Amino acid sequence: MSEINRRTLLGGVAATAAGLGVAALPGSAAASTTAPHRHRRVPRGGISIQLYTLRSLLAADLEGTLAALARIGYRKVELAGLHGRTPAEFRAILDRYGLSATSSHVGIDGDWQKTLADARTLGNRFVVAPFAQFATAGEWRDYASRLNAAGKAARAAGLRFGYHNHAHEFQALPTGERPWDIITATDRRLVHLELDLYWAVTGGQDPVDLIRRNRGRILQFHCKDRAADGSFTDLGTGTIDFRRIFSHSREAGVLEYIVERDTQPDPLKTAQVGFDYLRTVRFGCR
Repeated sequence: MSEINRRTLLGGVAATAAGLGVAALPGSAAASTTAPHRHRRVPRGGISIQLYTLRSLLAADLEGTLAALARIGYRKVELAGLHGRTPAEFRAILDRYGLSATSSHVGIDGDWQKTLADARTLGNRFVVAPFAQFATAGEWRDYASRLNAAGKAARAAGLRFGYHNHAHEFQALPTGERPWDIITATDRRLVHLELDLYWAVTGGQDPVDLIRRNRGRILQFHCKDRAADGSFTDLGTGTIDFRRIFSHSREAGVLEYIVERDTQPDPLKTAQVGFDYLRTVRFGCR
């Protein structure tokens, strides 16, 4: 199943979760009770955007869309496919507009060594498995073993390898185990976490609790906001209390704050709003 189709299917989870009531969701603005002690900001060098957010524009005008991101102020992007270009061709286009693809979403099936070589050509620092779904705990454990192996090879290639969550990892399997617990039982030296904040909240989790349980392992945040009805919305316009979450950035180990919105009426507006929010948000330091 393609990543786009997978994400389309998962969009239904957001609508279902809306019935839970946003005010009761962990990580929502309503859940914040602690005032910040002193203010910090997101480092400009840590701001990125997942290009899946702009996939329709990239398909129509790759260079024009990347140029627009550069004009907004982005210097980093996370890839989700190369839109028919080779890694060297895509890298040349990024270079032309002063952009760096520091991270890529990649599958771990197929020729993993080639995937890692392509990542190095693109200038990646991180490679991230974007999606997995299995019916049984045994299948998840087999996958976790493969993640360890992929992470070991990535480290040998000078790259950091991570896993990106959706909401279903937090739901119990027939055995009572949760995929999230199996994933996080991997070797933390080999597999870091790219915590998607929207999907964590939609899965009923408090991102701060996830940070506390995985200190130093959450190297990337997917910064995606949640409207009151559970749908996607532009960063800073919804119900997720990013200031509270970001106040634990040091504890998490976060190096990249990646703007994303799975579905959007105006991708460049989403990119602009997300960049402006990350540039201006202030939060406490813990």
